[in-house]
Order: sequence, then C-alpha cells, then structure tokens
Amino acid sequence: MADGKTKKSGDDALGLNTPIDRRDLLNSTLLAAGSVLLGEITPLQLLAEEDWTGYGGVGDYASSNGNTYDVMTAGHKIRDGAFEHKPVVPIETHEEFDCVVVGGGISGLAAALFFTRQTGPHKTCLVIDNHPIFGGEAKRNEFNVDGRRLMIHQGSAACFPPLDGSFLQSFYDSIGLKWSDFQYQKWSGPQPSMSLETAPYPVGGETSGFFFGAKFGHPEGLWLIDPWGKQLAGAPIPERARRELLNMRQADRKPFSTHQYQPKVHGDAASRHLDGITIEQHLVEKYGLSADTIRTFLSPITGGGSGLGADVLSAYCEYAADVLLPWKYSEGAQMFPGGNTGIARLMLKTLVPDAITGPETMEGICRGQVQFPALDRMGQAVRIRTGTTAISVRHNTDPERAQSVLVDYTKDGKLYRVQARSVIMAGGGWTTKHIVRDMPQPCRDAYAQFHRAPCLMANVAVRNWRFLYKLGLTECQWFEGIGNYLAMRKVATFGTDPSTINPDTPTVINLKILFSYPGQTLEQQAIRGRNELLSTSFREYERRIREQFHALFARSGFDANRDVAGIILNRWGHAYLSPQPGFFFGKDGQPAPGEVIRNHPYGRISFANSDLSGIMDHRMSILEAHRAVQQILAKANA
Repeated sequence: MADGKTKKSGDDALGLNTPIDRRDLLNSTLLAAGSVLLGEITPLQLLAEEDWTGYGGVGDYASSNGNTYDVMTAGHKIRDGAFEHKPVVPIETHEEFDCVVVGGGISGLAAALFFTRQTGPHKTCLVIDNHPIFGGEAKRNEFNVDGRRLMIHQGSAACFPPLDGSFLQSFYDSIGLKWSDFQYQKWSGPQPSMSLETAPYPVGGETSGFFFGAKFGHPEGLWLIDPWGKQLAGAPIPERARRELLNMRQADRKPFSTHQYQPKVHGDAASRHLDGITIEQHLVEKYGLSADTIRTFLSPITGGGSGLGADVLSAYCEYAADVLLPWKYSEGAQMFPGGNTGIARLMLKTLVPDAITGPETMEGICRGQVQFPALDRMGQAVRIRTGTTAISVRHNTDPERAQSVLVDYTKDGKLYRVQARSVIMAGGGWTTKHIVRDMPQPCRDAYAQFHRAPCLMANVAVRNWRFLYKLGLTECQWFEGIGNYLAMRKVATFGTDPSTINPDTPTVINLKILFSYPGQTLEQQAIRGRNELLSTSFREYERRIREQFHALFARSGFDANRDVAGIILNRWGHAYLSPQPGFFFGKDGQPAPGEVIRNHPYGRISFANSDLSGIMDHRMSILEAHRAVQQILAKANA
C-alpha cells in the first residue's frame, strides 16, 4: 500500500485534486465481493448525494446527467413499496386530461405527438417524467472547453436514414428532421488527415488498435496498431484464440446460406432458432469459437446493445434490429452532436413550439435553450411535467367499466392526483410493473420475465487528442480495466463548436462501460453490475477513468492533469432490456412476454416502451408509442 504522500502525489498527477464543481468527493470502499453483490442494496445507505451524482456539465442538462441521486432514490422507493401503505391523501389538482403519458423519453414524447395529431388540439395530454428534463436516455452532456461548446450523448446515440416511403420516414419528416443537414467537421491544420467516423463505435480499420496490459504479460502495456490488417501478428494471445478470431473475421466477409444464420423475416425459422440459443452458443455454432475466446475478447462488446455477457442473452438480439428496422445502410449512421437528444428536442419543438428558443431548424433545436416554464403551461393542448414521479396508476373502478384512470405522483415532496380518460405507460417495465396497481395477472407474469442491465456512460472532455493521433489511432479496444473501447468521431456542425477538427481540437470521448460477468446467470449479472454501478462514488470512477487513460496513452503524451477538461458520469441502472433465450418468440409453449404486454391493453391503459420489443433503439420506441396510441383510441371509440 502506498503511503499518504505517494497517494497524494498520484492524485495530483491524475488531476483529481483540480477543483471542478461537485467532483472532489469521497473515495468509495464499498465495492466488496460476496454478499453485498447478491441482493439489491440502497445507495442512500452508502453514499451522500454529492459523492454520487458528480459534475453535470453546463446547459439545459446540467442537473440531469443520467439517473441522478434523486431520480434513483425515488425509483427505489417505488420498488420497495414505500408509497403503498402510507395514509397520505393526495392533493387533488382537479385536472382531467384526455390522456396522461407516464414517461417523457422518446416513446412518451412520440405517444403525445401521435395522440395529439389523431385527436386534434381540443384534446389534452399530460406527459409526466421523473427526471429534471425530458428525453429519457436521449439526453446530452455539454461542456465549455476553452470557450468552445461541446456536446455528446448520455445514452441513445446514432440515428439511421429510413427507407423511402416508410412509416419512420414520414414521422421524421413531420418533426423537421432533415438528413441533408448532417454535415460534419472538416479536417484542418498542417497534420495529415485521418478518416473519422460519424458515430462513436469501432469499425476495425487501419487506424484501429488493440492494447494489451498486465493480464497479457505486459504491465507497461503493448499496442498493436491495425491488428486485423496485421493478422494479429505480435498480439500476446494464445495461438488458439488468434486462429479463432481470424477465422471469425474471415468468415464475416463471406455470405452464410445456412438458414439458422440468416433471419430474413421476424418469426421465420432462422429467427426462432436464434432465439432458442444464447449469443455465445451462436458464436460457437457459427464460427467454432471457444467460450474462453468469446469471454476474453468479445464479451460484452458482442451483445453490448443488451448489456450483459454473451452467455445469457438470446442470439436473436444481435439480428432483430436489422430484421425489423431496415434502413439506408449505404448512407451510414448519422448522429446529432448530443445523440438522439436531437430527436427528442425536435418532437418537443413540434409539440410546444416556444419550449425551445430559436427557429424550427436542426441548428435551432440543437443550439436553442429549453424554456422550462413553457413545458407545463395551463391552457395548452400538451403539457410536460418534469421532476414528477408517478407512484400509482389505477382505474377508478373495474377496468372494463371505468371511465377514468387515477394517476398519483410526487413532486417537490408532495403527493398529487390527476385524472385521465386514458393512460399510456411509456416508461420502462422495471417501474411500470410497480406503478400500475390493477394490472392483470398475465401482464404481471410477463413483466417478471423482463431483465434490465445497467450501463455507465462516462464522457471525458479533453483539450486535444494528440495522444491518439501520435499512435495513429482513431479507435481502440482493450481487455482489462474500466471500459472496453473508444472511438473518435467527427461532429455534425449545426449544433456544436468547432466546425473543423484536427489533433489540437478539443473533443469529448465517450466510454461505454458495461457490466458482464460470464458464468453467472442473467439475473446475477444484472444485480451484480447494478450494485457496482450504484455503490461506487463519483471520485472512485473518475480515478479509474483517469488511470485507464494514463495506462493507455501516457507514453504518447497524454497528461491527465493537463489534458482532461472535465468528466461527467451518466449512470443508467436499467439501461438495456437484456433478452434471454425465448424472449422474442416464447418458450415451452408460452407466449413471448413482450407480446403478452402488447396484446393486453386493459381498460383505459396501454403500454409503450422499446423494452417490449427487446430492441433498445429509439426507432422501436416510436413504433411502440404509435401502437399504444392506436389501442387507447380504439378503446375510446368502441
């Protein structure tokens, strides 16, 4: 153990003692193994608010970086039944809405939009959301680095040009999303240019790299640049793993004709075969990989869209989005400066035009400021009530005869009640199953089959990225420490500064940190990861991130104290629906849980969220919202 003097010197070298608002926090000592990881613990018992939420950046989203301490503790009170037995009488607001939408993320905003468009301005809709600002996981972080405004996503990231004539194309057109406006930073400066992607995902080209550390016998670290082009020559890995990974890489360049590898239609024999096995089993079946190679080098990146290890996730979750949501692949993924925050803001601007300052343009919605008083203004057709936690939703009498639904919520420490002629539950199933009090038993049984995985989105603002350029890298991957990969991206110029890019340009680098523990059950992996996410202080995570950057890049000139301008953590305790085998099409003769929920709108309540599909994609959030609105309107017109 280093003495106090050495420890302080190390902190100073990492920049941990540089003053940044709400960052000089206590060091967590609670990441213990054993019993603490076997059950859901309450972070309220572990860390104070400032120790946990951390620095939030600047701008509209400064008080809403991920699940903040207040949001998280309110959610745990619902889970623990804290509101079920208190003899508190709700304050009657005497408000009655034609529709109340619970959840203000992409699905909730889309539901409000569809409802309003199909019923007209004479009908009223209230959206309630427990975060300080709308958007769900489609929110952004903002930094001011040396006078330059930088944005990056907190969760939902890329968007995809839709097929001509598709439902999604007409929806995007209706909210003013102009694909031609996605013009990105141009290379500048005297240095030779490097090709940069538009989204922060690795693609494995010549400017990619693998880093091997102490786990592979290189405590000082070993870089392998262009690993695939070099056929992994020089990689300190077992020959078997090298051969398996190269065979997989080569096989991916060839078409597979065997039916179980190529689902064409949702529900065909191939998709059902894949839903019957895990991703790990599929990789063994398709490529002949060993479980050790998969768990060391591919998990959790393979299956990363669903959060956990490849050994517990349905193999179909790797294919479902492409089967159900085809797009113009030739045009490439696009990305707003703040990820799909841009889509959420476009919907808000459509619903409440003066809720964001500036013109109704792509640049206007990105650069404008949210006018919070305009969100929940008496007399407008759509109202959005943030900082509001729904705790109870139930019909006022038997659901099949009821004419209204009672919605109880807390705001500013008080309990309120509104009435609705219909309700759409657009939040995630982990809260919906607790909030809806008269939910039919088939839906309760179905929700018991929904498992959510955590994710930490750590955004690191740096004053330059010379340390990558000197290595010849635009993306890299590592296999120990915190995180798994990073990728430099060029940013759409209509919402952020600067308009050009070179190694001396400030930027924000995203670390997507997943929690994968192969060999444990799906539920054990999710609980263990969530407990690690919730019981670790901001300062401890900041330390690990700075140490990781130092290990990777110090020899190419990175200095954490000098180069890091700020770090924001976005903790998502239930980031991904993690589908187990059988989630998509059912098993043992039982229906798929998502289909049960979809097919059981009851009384005046319907359900909408991307988790019903098992596909964590904003496009599915929109489609689920549209279906839910059709269901409540059919009931109203019956």
